[in-house]
Amino acid sequence: MKLRRCLAVFSSCLGPLLWFGTAQAQSASVHGGAAMVQVRPFGDVAVRPQREAPAAVVARNQARVAAEVAGTVLRWRVDAGASVRRGDLLAEIDPTDFRLERDRAQAALQATLARVSLAQTQLQRTRELVAQNFLSQEALNQRETELKLMQAELAANRAQLATAERALARTRITAPFAATVSQRLAQAGEYVAPGTVLYVLTETGAVEVSAQVAPDDVAGLRSAGDPRFDAGGGRTVALKLLRVAGAVTAPARTVEVRLAPQEAVLPGTEGRLLWTEDRAHLPPALIVRRERRLGVFTVAEGRARFVPLPGAQEGRAVAATLPADTPVVISGQATLQDGTPVSIER
Repeated sequence: MKLRRCLAVFSSCLGPLLWFGTAQAQSASVHGGAAMVQVRPFGDVAVRPQREAPAAVVARNQARVAAEVAGTVLRWRVDAGASVRRGDLLAEIDPTDFRLERDRAQAALQATLARVSLAQTQLQRTRELVAQNFLSQEALNQRETELKLMQAELAANRAQLATAERALARTRITAPFAATVSQRLAQAGEYVAPGTVLYVLTETGAVEVSAQVAPDDVAGLRSAGDPRFDAGGGRTVALKLLRVAGAVTAPARTVEVRLAPQEAVLPGTEGRLLWTEDRAHLPPALIVRRERRLGVFTVAEGRARFVPLPGAQEGRAVAATLPADTPVVISGQATLQDGTPVSIER
């Protein structure tokens, strides 16, 4: 009884298979054993996909302006949110001690200048007396040495005065570039040490768009003629590619690119970098895998030819450099192998 049931099930499964094989044989006999495919020229099926990547507008410079000398903050001049130009005064540190140090350096310099003048006069007189044999050569050598020592002291005094003047100038905290004040940390009456941050400035008028792009998309971005920044709200800003980083960022495995916006946009704005590939791409629906390689089938001399596409990824359009009139198989490629005879369906 069990044997009869198994035979019955086997016969029921075998019947459709025999019918399918017969139908395939009939179809092959009609077309001379060639697989039926549809083809279109590469120039007609090629697409130019739009790519995108996360991006943000960043300032070229964001400076943490700090005190360079120690002292008490007398007053601050600008607050957060204000716009400043290069050289504008931001805050002042009590300059009294630094002004006194400068005055002492000036007085020391004047004293040394007087001693140098005296030493030069004495040297000249000594040379005259040596020429008249009233003094020895040793006395002349002594006067020359004294003058050289005075001149060295004079150089040191001048350097000391320059240092004092520089320290005095640093009591005035100024903007290093045109910027917007992001933070004000200076407080009037507060004692600050060198390195204490008083302001955070974000440069204006010199922003860039920073985006993280997959390494495979860099070549397409370089050749794209229409990169743009989607700032949201329907606003799109045209961009110009500036530079591409020479290293891959870990762990995201992306490459940073910098682009210049062609119109004003505020630093800190986040959005998307958009561009259209200038290179011709094959749609992902036409790409098949053969022997662990992805590629596309074309037709040459009545046979299917498998063309590998290096760098292709499943489900993604891939750049191809085929002649525009190359017949690309658009239907029936799933069962093809390289060299399979084909018949083109009109």
